[in-house]
Amino acid sequence: MRRRRVVDFSLRRRGVLAELRDGRLSLREVCDADVYLQRAAGFHGVVTETLCPVCRKENLTEVSWVFGDDLGPASGSARGEEEITQLALTHDAFTVHVVEVCRSCSWNHLVESYEVGLPEGSGRRVRRAARELRRRG
Repeated sequence: MRRRRVVDFSLRRRGVLAELRDGRLSLREVCDADVYLQRAAGFHGVVTETLCPVCRKENLTEVSWVFGDDLGPASGSARGEEEITQLALTHDAFTVHVVEVCRSCSWNHLVESYEVGLPEGSGRRVRRAARELRRRG
């Protein structure tokens, strides 16, 4: 699975943390992970080696969200790495947004986004061929 159009948001993250330290942002503004993000972190997240930069109580969890027209109802949902790989092999190009979240203080920030998947229009053909093989077998 080759990642395309990768965007790294670490510079923006450093800026937000600097603004928090300088008092230009409040904890309420940066520690605002909603219940769906917190639940997704529990079910689909991957615990990292990075300690939360705000509360320093626990390591951050990364959650990947998928977005794309060809994904149908899966678009806008949190997915594990294995699920993203399977979707990339059977669906047209879609975007993955990786968000870090602290399950203690609710800090969250977009870490990176990237595109994976098949060339435009290939996903339906691949899924149709797979259904045909299953039906024959």
